[in-house]
Formats: sequence, C-alpha cells, structure tokens
Amino acid sequence: MAFSSVAGLLEAARDKPLWRAVLEDDLRDRGADGDRSWHQMAALWAAMKAPVEEYDPAARSRSGLTGGAGALLDGPGPGLCPPFLRQVIAAALKTGECNACMRRIVAAPTAGASGVLPAVLIPLQARDGLSDETMIQALYVSAGFGQVIATRASISGAEGGCQAEVGSASGMAAAALVSVLGGTPEQMAHACAMALSNTLGLVCDPVAGLVEVPCVNRNVMGAVNALSCAEMALSGVESAIPCDEVIDAMRAVGDALPASLRETGGGGLAATPTGRRIAEQM
Repeated sequence: MAFSSVAGLLEAARDKPLWRAVLEDDLRDRGADGDRSWHQMAALWAAMKAPVEEYDPAARSRSGLTGGAGALLDGPGPGLCPPFLRQVIAAALKTGECNACMRRIVAAPTAGASGVLPAVLIPLQARDGLSDETMIQALYVSAGFGQVIATRASISGAEGGCQAEVGSASGMAAAALVSVLGGTPEQMAHACAMALSNTLGLVCDPVAGLVEVPCVNRNVMGAVNALSCAEMALSGVESAIPCDEVIDAMRAVGDALPASLRETGGGGLAATPTGRRIAEQM
C-alpha cells in the first residue's frame, strides 16, 4: 500500500469513501482486480467470525493456561456491563483463546491481537442487523490505518511492545467502528489517535513466552478502548494530537522500551514469582 500517513489517507478520501480509497490503493499495489480483492477480504471476515461462532468451551491450550473463559461471559452476568458489552468481552476472549489453542484466527494485525477487531464488529453486526458488505468495508478502513501504523511505527510486540499489537488493533478497530456507524474520515482518524494514545507504553510481557497471559485479556482491553474512542469521536470529541503524530510518538516510545518489556518474557508479569514458576513448569 502507498499510504504512509493518515493525512495522505484522508486526502485520498476527499472525493470517495475511505474504504474505497484503501481498496483502490490495494488494487494498484498488487495489480489485483476489484472482485478478487473484495473476495479475499470477505474470506477474512468469514474466518474472523469462525472462532466466535464455533467456540469450544472445552478446548484448552497445551500449557493449560488458557481456555473456557469465553463461555463464562455468555449469559446475563453480575449486571455491571450491558449485554452488548459482555458480548464484546466474550468475543475477544474466545478469539484469543482460539489462537492459544492453535486454531485458525485472522492476524489483525497480529495473532496476539487477533481478538480486538472481531470483538467489536461481530456483536455490532448482530445487534444492528448490518450486512456483510458493511463489515467488509470496515475491514478495508482498518487495513488502511493499520498500514500507516505499520509503516510509521510497528505492529510487532518484539519491536514496540504490546502497544504495537493490541494498541494497533485497538486503533484500527476504533476507526472501523466509526466507519460502520457512518462517521467521517476525520472522525475515524480521531478515534484511532485516541485509541493509540490510551495504549502508549503498553509492554509486551508474555508469561513463559506464550501468547496467553496476559495477552488474551489484553484483547478485551483493546476492544473496550476502541468502543469508547469511537463513541467519543462520533460524539465530536477530537484528539488534541494529530493521528500521524500519535503514531510517531508510539514509535519513539517503543524504541525506548527496554528489551525485557518487548516479548522476551524477561520483565513485567513474566518476571513475577508466579510468572517465573509457570515458565519453569512448562
């Protein structure tokens, strides 16, 4: 893709929907035709829904650390969260668990952050009766913002910490939500910027080096963060710092993180007594 800035993405969307600007750029970049690109994105949407729709509450990861949590969020719950929000939390957990159990997921943008986008989009489609076409358009939006993040910063926990994985996914999801709900490209950018701002400095500290603890639960945080930032953007709240500058700050913060907090399993939760004990038992 040619987009290296959100400003450029917004400029390309001056006379067309932002999702179409991303699609057309994909066609130029890969030399593909429109139908092929659309069918590929539709296949990703179908694959994204599968871990939630086909969730197995009995499945457990090989480590035994992960599995069954998604089912605990089905049903009414204690009353703190409305049903829609509980569905978002459940979808994030189910997808993250599916990844830990070595089943197929969609890396959006990574496997460790694969639960964020489906967690916000699947329940919204079900609640509002939205078409698959609308959701696929939202995936193009998320891809456009994700491309800029990957170009200007990083989507790798080993390079930039979890802000680069769950944080990036949260920004992508926030922009996608604004798209689904009919917001402007500028509101998409504000939503993405706020979501990224809220996750700056998020470390990557997988216990025993596995993408399970705290990774699965962090997908929930990323999804809920995306919802709140999309809600703010659609209500007229704007990011004080432009999205491109937020992404650049994200890169600088990632570069400043010590190696122990970048997927090495040497710091954070991985370095706690319990975290080390779990690693020794693996």
